[in-house]
Amino acid sequence: MDKSGGEAAAAAAAADDVERRGGDYEQDEHERRGTVWTATAHIVTAVIGSGVLALAWSVAQLGWVAGPLALAGFACVTYYTSTLLAGAYRAPHPVTGHRNRTYMDAVRSYLSPREVFMCGVAQYVNLWGTMVGYTITATISMAAIRQADCLRRDGAGAGARCDAPGTVLMLAFSVVQVVLSQFPGLEHITWLSVVAAAMSFAYSFAGLGLSVGHWVSRGGGGLGGRVAGAAAASSTRKLWNVLLALGNIAFAYTFAEVLIEIQDTLKSPPPENRTMKKAAMYGIGATTIFYISVGCAGYAAFGSNAPGNILAAGGLGPLWLVDIANMCLILHLIGAYQQVYAQPVFASVERWAASRWPEAKFMSSAYTVSVSIPLLQRGSVTVAPHKLVLRTAIVGATTAVALAIPFFNAVLGLLGAFSFWPLTVYFPISMHIAQGKIARGTKWWCLLQALSMVCLVISVAVGVGSVTDIVDSLKASSSPFKIVG
Repeated sequence: MDKSGGEAAAAAAAADDVERRGGDYEQDEHERRGTVWTATAHIVTAVIGSGVLALAWSVAQLGWVAGPLALAGFACVTYYTSTLLAGAYRAPHPVTGHRNRTYMDAVRSYLSPREVFMCGVAQYVNLWGTMVGYTITATISMAAIRQADCLRRDGAGAGARCDAPGTVLMLAFSVVQVVLSQFPGLEHITWLSVVAAAMSFAYSFAGLGLSVGHWVSRGGGGLGGRVAGAAAASSTRKLWNVLLALGNIAFAYTFAEVLIEIQDTLKSPPPENRTMKKAAMYGIGATTIFYISVGCAGYAAFGSNAPGNILAAGGLGPLWLVDIANMCLILHLIGAYQQVYAQPVFASVERWAASRWPEAKFMSSAYTVSVSIPLLQRGSVTVAPHKLVLRTAIVGATTAVALAIPFFNAVLGLLGAFSFWPLTVYFPISMHIAQGKIARGTKWWCLLQALSMVCLVISVAVGVGSVTDIVDSLKASSSPFKIVG
């Protein structure tokens, strides 16, 4: 999942809105110019991201039949609940009601305060969890680049000398994030969003191309892997791997949090919900074709040995090309970490601190530091001590968790389990029921609740599998974060 391009584009288009809850608020027509095609582009940009790197491994665990079916199944559920969520953009009527600018606004318009609180918890845990996942992913890519450089310099016989110091690299990534966190308004810098989106597409297509190239270099013709998927040491281990694979796929499709923001860029008429439903069909359809291509190409190339992160695979292709793909990934993660995930967490913690200690001088003091940053077009940066302390603490805590559980697929699976059911399924269905006044016990109510329960069971099972895998990996680990090529 990559929300950087889609969310930033949506936020930029709505940046000048003045929110007036309880009634409709309109923008001038020139301020909402979005069409089905711009919305489709935002959706594709929002969905395709670092989750694509785990698809080859996920298909490998599920096999040639269940793998593509799982990708298609999650796509269908995501599309259907997206159409329900599109109807919640306005309240109480999907066409004539007042606009909701954010996911939380939509939940607030239709559901109870308790559910609003639950939604907030789910969103912020997902934001912070993704920061942990991005820290791990960036470290893997930095380690891969360092290892490739070592192999070019010392040759394949270098062996253990080319092992990557994961702890040092992770700390370096975190230091960069601490520095970037002190720049105000970073989430509104359009060029950073554009660069992050471009990098996302670059490494995603590079992973597909390198996988196809590796399959061709093996002689083509035969496909690696098995119909039943990769074998495991035991049936229990196989079950955990299958659940992790489902969690990785769920994570790759998650974008519900930004759908409302994307819809807020659309012009009307035609009604925004009608346009958004078409955009969801086109965007998720195109993404699914790409995901199946990436997953199947990686499985065909590596068979049951498909790596958890396709860009960390040994012998994937020319080292310089793999390095470029990993560099694109790192640049995307740096931008998306700060723009999309960290800034809302920082803002929430700072609001809490300000309300907790409103009279503290520490909370209101600030200092201006002169700097020269041409791209940001600023001659100075205002540094607030409380922001420096709080943001450094948040990044530090994120890094500590990433150091403690540096397991790419397990963390992605856990994030997918936690975000898929509540944000993609439960709240859209609950809002649709409230909007349509669907009576409890009716056939349609039962079908919607059945879909929600099935997805809940899958999410819980994936969560259990992810936690179990993390615990098993911690028991088997004899040293801190260390990546071995």
